[in-house]
Amino acid sequence: MGLAKIEIRGGGCGGEGNIGENWGMSGSIKLCSVAEIVMGQSPPSSSYNENGKGLPFYQGKTDFGAKYPTPRTYCTEPKKLAEAGDILMSVRAPVGTTNLCKEKSCIGRGIAAIQAKNIDRDFLYFYLRKIESYIDNLGSGAIFKAINKSQLSELPINEAGIELPEQKKIAHVLSTVQKAIEEQERIIQTTTELKKALMQKLFTEGLRGEPQKETEIGLVPESWEVLPCEEVCEKITVGIVVKPSSYYVAEGVPAFRSQNVREDRLQFEPIVYISKKANNGLVLKSKLLAGDILMVRTGYPGTSCVVPKEFNECNCIDLIIVRPDALKLQSHFLSRFFNSNAAKLQVLAGKIGLAQQHFNVGAVKRMFIPLPSKSEQSEIVASLEVLDKKRDLAASNSNALQDLFRTLLHELMTAKIRVHDIELPNLN
Repeated sequence: MGLAKIEIRGGGCGGEGNIGENWGMSGSIKLCSVAEIVMGQSPPSSSYNENGKGLPFYQGKTDFGAKYPTPRTYCTEPKKLAEAGDILMSVRAPVGTTNLCKEKSCIGRGIAAIQAKNIDRDFLYFYLRKIESYIDNLGSGAIFKAINKSQLSELPINEAGIELPEQKKIAHVLSTVQKAIEEQERIIQTTTELKKALMQKLFTEGLRGEPQKETEIGLVPESWEVLPCEEVCEKITVGIVVKPSSYYVAEGVPAFRSQNVREDRLQFEPIVYISKKANNGLVLKSKLLAGDILMVRTGYPGTSCVVPKEFNECNCIDLIIVRPDALKLQSHFLSRFFNSNAAKLQVLAGKIGLAQQHFNVGAVKRMFIPLPSKSEQSEIVASLEVLDKKRDLAASNSNALQDLFRTLLHELMTAKIRVHDIELPNLN
């Protein structure tokens, strides 16, 4: 590969020749030298529809997906068009996010279409993703941050001067990792949907094939009892709000908040800490035991998880604490029921407040809880844990692949990792 320095004259957009053939390791080319830029324009509002008439109409990032946009609105009188294969960029609040256009579409003021020339399209797409933060910082505006065509035209592209054959190989590598990420995300989505369906079946039919009976929470197996929550729990209270700032410390006893509670799992980040003195005295009523259930009061009320043993004697802030009677009820069974549709309907009926609705201790005490045998509770939990483990594995794989993608995106685009000598299939 040639390493000769290339001089860019006339702003880099004045027809300097076939730039794709002349790139060396000299520095960036301006976007207008390697792409046509079409800024979107709003069509008449009377031409909008949601019935699929006309062309898909994209107005901004809200239409974007992981790679391709999803049409929600259509337009019969488009003003500006994006062609299949164009790169779509959000140019208004937020700025810089990209997608790929699947088919001819109408684009509004929040979108620019970028048509690659003399550069590999996918390489350019990934390069724009690499400099997304840089593009976002170019945006201006008192109310809505935006970027104009002149600013887009001046974007520095391909600073390492990577030539077209290697561009294709880089795009192939990054696309392969991206497809692997998408596959893990599909597994997460499919597993989540399957778990919801399984929960509905298990909490209404059980595992023994019994006849069902009608109860306060709908159909359940005949052998199951249905009792108020306060009759099957030792403790139902709320973690206090720690107000004096002196209670909070840089390192101390973890104190969980609603941000930490996800369905059937406790998320450690973001976390706050309180002093040991506060934990052992001033907020003693909020001290947790392993196996306690934490329930969100505001935001997504009713969302629940079990406190793992490693967080025994930690604390919580403004969360409902439910401690089941171990002789009657398994913690993981109760937590999973709290996250079921049957429980969510009870939470919905028990919420109070106008501006920000929340769930209180009294409403939890009045909730009706199904009570299978302890052995059936354990079997139900085990059935759901299989799907949890599959989802968690896919999430872990996805996170690792995303880390790999970010690393490769930087290393390949800056030529710190080279693939020009690697033979990869089907790159034409």
